[in-house]
Amino acid sequence: MTDRTLLQAALALKGLDRAGWKRVGIERPESVAAHSWGVTFAALLRCPPGLDREKVLIMALLHDLAEATVGDITPYDGVSKEEKRRREEEAIRHLLGDHPELLSIWQEAEQRQSAEALFVKEMDLLDLGLTAESYAAQADTSEFLPSARAALSLL
Repeated sequence: MTDRTLLQAALALKGLDRAGWKRVGIERPESVAAHSWGVTFAALLRCPPGLDREKVLIMALLHDLAEATVGDITPYDGVSKEEKRRREEEAIRHLLGDHPELLSIWQEAEQRQSAEALFVKEMDLLDLGLTAESYAAQADTSEFLPSARAALSLL
């Protein structure tokens, strides 16, 4: 895949609404790209000393890239965790096949193999929790808060 094609695929995330917010009735939910930006910005602000900041930021940027191909699959879509993982792995291999260093970082993040990966997951949940709080006036977002509560306590 050329870099131009990869960039076009990644930019498509700007038009992909986060499915969970749509399901609970948010009329104009954030896009997957907006979520990824939020995770990345939180990671930039909160990255602890001792972690590889560059790797953290790459992980945050890439963490939902596969959704450019497979869409934003939620637990309510009837797709098993194993099947979702398989689809995302296939998609990311296609998207990042010409960038093995990025593919390796994505896999590390997905498998939670490092302190950086665990931190990015916390920032993912932090973004989820803050977004749930901001949408609470529009819809019942309480189902999203239990998984995000620990990350929210980091602030």
